[in-house]
Amino acid sequence: MKTPISSDVGTSALPPVVSCKSITKRFGANQVLKGVTLDIRQGEVVSIIGPSGCGKSTFLRCLNGLEVFDGGSLAILGIDLAAAKGDWRLWRRVRTRVGMVFQHFNLFPHLTVMENLEIAPRKVLGLPVEVCRARAEEHLAQVGLAAKASAYPSQLSGGQKQRVAIARGLCMRPDVLLFDEPTSALDPELVEEVMAALRMIANTGITMLVVTHEMKFARDASDRVVFFKEGIVEEQGPPADLFGTPRSPALQAFLGRS
Repeated sequence: MKTPISSDVGTSALPPVVSCKSITKRFGANQVLKGVTLDIRQGEVVSIIGPSGCGKSTFLRCLNGLEVFDGGSLAILGIDLAAAKGDWRLWRRVRTRVGMVFQHFNLFPHLTVMENLEIAPRKVLGLPVEVCRARAEEHLAQVGLAAKASAYPSQLSGGQKQRVAIARGLCMRPDVLLFDEPTSALDPELVEEVMAALRMIANTGITMLVVTHEMKFARDASDRVVFFKEGIVEEQGPPADLFGTPRSPALQAFLGRS
């Protein structure tokens, strides 16, 4: 089970680092997000679950500026992004503090593992080479891949590539780390090694928002679980409540199929 982020202060007492109100997103005639309202508080691990096509990944991409939301308000780390949708310099600032781990790793194939980890802190944050190297070594060890520093992505398994991608995200020392179905591109036997890395990170105090189909992770490693249905938040709450006594018939049916 996840270690509580504080024994004295609940997550509701902490300030929201992500605050969404009535977020909408449309692709042509298809409205994918129909008014998502959700706050993520400092240090929370929040899992987003729901059937395919319900808007989970689109919502996550809106939080990182990879998709431009159409309506509603969004503030991340106190920065109002609804009023500056087209200001990519502002989004660039946000992205230095909000990391994202994708389904398909997105490693640079011509760079070694170590070079993949060092490049963003060096080029985006302007950190000295020795600092970038120290961070890379620390986070590679954290995900159990210290021995793979000089390997190229083509020499790694899918699970190892995803763990490298997780370490790369950590090298930026983000305030918030987003995960878009981090195990969906993996063979079943490789899923557990990535889940173990995520569980370890969940206990470090970093704010995490994880779109996942792994119900065991959502149940055991989350502070809160959010169930999406057809572009809205249908139900949310502590894992014990959502998995133990789901109120929504749609959530009951979803869990019955999972």
